[in-house]
Amino acid sequence: MKKKILLVNGPNLNMLGLRETKHYGEDTLDNIEKEVTKQAEQSKFEVIIFQSNIEGEICTAIQKNPDISGVIINAGAYTHTSIAILDSLKILKNIHSNVIIVEVHLSNTNKRESFRHHSYIAQIADASIFGMKKHGYLYALDFIIKNFNPN
Repeated sequence: MKKKILLVNGPNLNMLGLRETKHYGEDTLDNIEKEVTKQAEQSKFEVIIFQSNIEGEICTAIQKNPDISGVIINAGAYTHTSIAILDSLKILKNIHSNVIIVEVHLSNTNKRESFRHHSYIAQIADASIFGMKKHGYLYALDFIIKNFNPN
């Protein structure tokens, strides 16, 4: 059975390459997803890709995938507001305690507006990666692969 990683991207990340490239870089979400998928396949992991601008859809995607080995999540603005996404990740950890959750942000949110400094997801994440642009996703994948424990 192939090990699976859920790659979740939240609101406005579908507009990467067109929005605030100073903060987010020039890569498109499609390019980032392709790189993550290619790197994962080399380590015999399958990537399930999901993006939504809707909070409830993100919760549902997390809930529908209880058999995954890891989650890479960039919840976008929901990082700072969504207890619902936090609760979905907590439920996932409760179902599958070995699941590895890595929070990713393209920009360094701690160097931005003060409302971006708090992350609900950080409470459940095994690691958080900020300000590495697209490379953060690849580091997150590497972290999951290196720390994966099937037991």
